[in-house]
Amino acid sequence: MTDATSLFRLNKFISDTGFCSRREADKLIESGQVKVNGQVAVVGTKVAADDKVEVAGKPLKNKPRRVYLAYHKPVGITCTTELHVKGNIVDAVQYPERIFPIGRLDKESEGLIFLTNDGDIVNKILRAGNAHDKEYVVTVDKPIHDNFLKKMAAGVPILDTVTLPCQVTQKSRQTFNIVLRQGLNRQIRRMTEYLGFNVTKLKRVRIMNVRLAGLAPGQWRELTPVEMAELEAMLLTSSKTEEASKLGGGAYQDEE
Repeated sequence: MTDATSLFRLNKFISDTGFCSRREADKLIESGQVKVNGQVAVVGTKVAADDKVEVAGKPLKNKPRRVYLAYHKPVGITCTTELHVKGNIVDAVQYPERIFPIGRLDKESEGLIFLTNDGDIVNKILRAGNAHDKEYVVTVDKPIHDNFLKKMAAGVPILDTVTLPCQVTQKSRQTFNIVLRQGLNRQIRRMTEYLGFNVTKLKRVRIMNVRLAGLAPGQWRELTPVEMAELEAMLLTSSKTEEASKLGGGAYQDEE
C-alpha cells in the first residue's frame, strides 16, 4: 500500500517532468488524454512515483534529477539563457542538461552564481523580502575613507529609494567587503557612484552558506549534500510569493 505522504497531484507530477505547466496538464487530463496505469485519469488524481503515466498515448519521461551548481562566472559572461547572445552563461558552463541561473551578475562583474533546473527554489532565493545574504568584495578607483563606509552601511538614495542598511568592512586602501540582503539593479555600482567613487572590480564571494573559495574563474561544481541540507534549512521559512518582494523593498535579488 502506498503511503499517502508519497502521493503527488497528477498535474504537478506531469509538470515536474518538464512536459508542460500544471494548468496545461489539467487541460490534458480534462480532455481524457492522460492515463495512469492504463486508466483514464480525472482532475485531482494522485499518483505515486512508480505509477505509469501516459500523455496522448506516450509514456511520460521520468522527472529529471535536480541539479544545483555553483559557478565562478568570469568577467565577460552574460547571465542569460538566450543562446543567440554571445558569451551566454549556458554555453559557458556547457552542462549536459537544461539549467538556468538563479539571479544574475553583471557582465563586467565576476564571482559566485547558482545554476539549477529546479524552478521551485529560484524565487525563494531571489525574493528580496527573504533577506538572504550575498557577500561581495569591491575595489574602487581611489582610497576609501570612514565617511564612505558609514554612508554605504547606513543606506544610499538610488533608484527612487534608499538602500537598506548593510554590513560594510574595509579590506585594504581601495577595497571593501559588503554583505547585501537586497538586490536592486546594479546596486553596489550605483551606491559607490552616488558617493563619488567608481567600481574597478566587483566579485561575489558568497551566497547564503555557499562560498566561492576553491573555484577558479570559469569553473563550476555541484553543491555538496551538506551545503544543500544547510541551504534547504535556510529556505524553509522563505516565501516564493510577491509579498516577500514587497517586504524587502524591491523586486528580485538580482544583483550585481
